[in-house]
Amino acid sequence: QVVERCVAAAGYSVGEFAALVFAGALGFAEALYAVKVRAEAMQKASEAVPSGMLSVIGRREANYKFACLEARKHCESLGIENPVCQIANYLFPDSRVIAGHLQALEFLQENARKYYFTRAKMLPVSGAFHTRLMEPAVEPLAEVLKSIEIQKPLVCVYSNVDGKKYMHSKHIQKLLVKQVVSPVLWEQTMHSVYARRQGTEFPYTYEVGPGKQLGAVLKKCNLKAWKQYTHVDTLEDEE
Repeated sequence: QVVERCVAAAGYSVGEFAALVFAGALGFAEALYAVKVRAEAMQKASEAVPSGMLSVIGRREANYKFACLEARKHCESLGIENPVCQIANYLFPDSRVIAGHLQALEFLQENARKYYFTRAKMLPVSGAFHTRLMEPAVEPLAEVLKSIEIQKPLVCVYSNVDGKKYMHSKHIQKLLVKQVVSPVLWEQTMHSVYARRQGTEFPYTYEVGPGKQLGAVLKKCNLKAWKQYTHVDTLEDEE
């Protein structure tokens, strides 16, 4: 019943492929192959430059873009050319993931108080995903997506790149490639998905997969919508 009455889907980063499979836009096997190529290409890009991702919670006064600018200047002073340090994920108000050269992230950790960061924690990932350091992964993924049949989704799927609905198959192909080097606009996507007239009830929301992180983010973005949230652990049935 839930599946038949579904009005929208969205997936975080690689989860966007799962959302598109669910919505009938991509075949499962083809999507899995595309994800494999994407992962291998991103891993290779990660190995080229020592980089990473920093989860940041800031106070109201925090200016993330200014902090990133100063971190890039710090890298330049170390002799790093064209340093990368930018917001890679918008999670919820006052929470961002910043990605880039390791030296930039270390600088931000050391100067967290100056930038009004209440928490700055390195994520256990191998590279600066969703930044231009992932550019080497663009071409391999683009090639695979050209060879895959992509349909118009049967339900609305929202893109990480702009927080808006995918319009047609060419649009999906283009934005899935762009997503690799673009920030994940998850907070903005939550606002798009749950935009309602005053007094309209919120839909039921199901997070399918391991962990309840997206539910935690939804709670911070929209408490009323979160009250209709359920987590579906995909491993329960197999056990």
